[in-house]
Amino acid sequence: MAVIILAFVPVFALTGEEGKLFHPLAFTKTFAMVGATIIAVTLVPVLCTLLLRGKFHAEQANPVMRGLHFVYRPVLRFALHHRLLTVLFAALLFGGAIFLATGIGKEFMPPLNEGDLMYMPVTDPAISMDEARAIMSREDEILKSFPEVEWAVGKAGRAETSTDPAPVSMNETIVHLKPPEQWRPGVTRESLIAEMDKQLHLPGVTNIWTQPIKNRIDMLSTGIRSQVGIKIFGNDLKTLEELSRKVADLVRKVNGAKDVYPEQISGAPYIDIHLNRTAAARYGIDAKVIEDTIEKGIGETNLSITIEGRRRFPVRVRFAQEFRGSTAALGQIPITSPAGAAIPLAQLADITEVQGPTMISSENGLLRGTVLLNVRGRDVGGFVEETKNVITQQLSLPAGYYIEWSGEYENQQRARSRLLLVGPLVLVIIFALLYITYHSALEAAHVLLAVPFALTGGVYLLWLMHYNFSVAVWVGFIALFGTAVQTAVVMVIYLEEAVARKRRELGQLTRASLLEAVTEGALLRLRPKVMTVSTVIASLLPIMWSTSAGAEVMKPLATPVLGGMVSSLVHVLIVTPVIFFWLRERELRREETRAAMSAAAIENGGQLDQEA
Repeated sequence: MAVIILAFVPVFALTGEEGKLFHPLAFTKTFAMVGATIIAVTLVPVLCTLLLRGKFHAEQANPVMRGLHFVYRPVLRFALHHRLLTVLFAALLFGGAIFLATGIGKEFMPPLNEGDLMYMPVTDPAISMDEARAIMSREDEILKSFPEVEWAVGKAGRAETSTDPAPVSMNETIVHLKPPEQWRPGVTRESLIAEMDKQLHLPGVTNIWTQPIKNRIDMLSTGIRSQVGIKIFGNDLKTLEELSRKVADLVRKVNGAKDVYPEQISGAPYIDIHLNRTAAARYGIDAKVIEDTIEKGIGETNLSITIEGRRRFPVRVRFAQEFRGSTAALGQIPITSPAGAAIPLAQLADITEVQGPTMISSENGLLRGTVLLNVRGRDVGGFVEETKNVITQQLSLPAGYYIEWSGEYENQQRARSRLLLVGPLVLVIIFALLYITYHSALEAAHVLLAVPFALTGGVYLLWLMHYNFSVAVWVGFIALFGTAVQTAVVMVIYLEEAVARKRRELGQLTRASLLEAVTEGALLRLRPKVMTVSTVIASLLPIMWSTSAGAEVMKPLATPVLGGMVSSLVHVLIVTPVIFFWLRERELRREETRAAMSAAAIENGGQLDQEA
């Protein structure tokens, strides 16, 4: 039980979004195993005394077991007589799994199909609200024209909340899809997104596709509204914007990059009004008078608040649109001098139109530029590694500037670093517990070999199913570790009992009797091992066949357990008896050697006595 509980320590060590996803699973699995252990040592013996009565049938009376024994016995004997070949074959399978694992992609979480899409186009920073609304209406019309779309509703700019600092240039449209049964024949989710993206290629608009819930989680955890984000840190906004464009150009060349958009820092129109204090002094006008006129006339002046039911509306006053709609109109605003003359603002200040940043982002005490992108058609981890090499080789950053990767990749790296730290620690603890149990490092290592060989089948099945390594997959492997070690421990117990029983019968073991004892012990373990594996496979197959919501996450979780149980079955039934026999044969030879040396010493001592 301790081994199984410790196998789940890596999941408990996860924090953040990955921890929120899998802490409940780990707690449930661990406490279920604890409860099962308590029942096994308390309730089950009582039920056995009450229910197991009458005539007991031997295993050979069961036709299924007769068939399994018919197949298993010759295979086991062949393995025991060709031990080196058996171990080399197992090592070859493990090496093949390691080789395949190097080609499997990496991602934080399998993409969960939420059922809806979120379309987040980005336009020019200088766009007006009316233009943004017109573009959004056109986009909604195009989306609604698809027969797979039930409705689409968009939002331009920020909502009435301080937690949504979205600029006017960014729209958000929720696309509610019909059930897949009502889609056109042959249309998939990916092909539908590609078709929509093609139809929505409007001038000056960059498309970004995501999902509503995933977008909110990514925004809250990393601040990035796409799947992957490249953050560029530095001290100058113009340099950051230039570097963002260069990085985006390089990223577009990498296979899998979609919806690449370097966030525009500048481009928003501003009007700068610089007071000409010499001209103001000439007319005897105080600078504060000019500033108050600009603030109250061009900006706003709060006069009062009107209350309508539970809602409050401020009453504000400022100049009409025709008096503040252009630099020329602003220049005609009259400023009253102490003499009573109306002096145009253009004679008292320099009024110019300039472009500036729409929003200044900072992090870690530095200014930040961002490149947004999604990855489709390949794994996120492999894409990022390839893109890192491309950027490093083809882009030289100025001194004081550096790049960080964010979004889903940031969560993936955080989970990976914790698992790399806690996973080996758990294996060391399991090895220590096994060493305490067997008082032998070889025996402990022998049982612990079940873990890498259990990985073998999980990796092969993962490769066949074209899944990537993710937190869900590693949770499945972690769940497999405890079961693999447990079954190996039980097999060793059966083998040791068989050897002890044979020793009591014969008094002294020979190589032939040891071989017979190992064979008998392994045959006794066949039925419970097959029952365990059959139960696990039967419980996981419905998950593998499932197409309901959430199956995208549960299938990668169940895949390593399903494949690993099959490889664990082969390892425990074939390789474990072979290694056990090898170790016991080595001990038997040592005993024979010591006995021969003792006999020789006694014989030599007797000869010396006769000579004396």
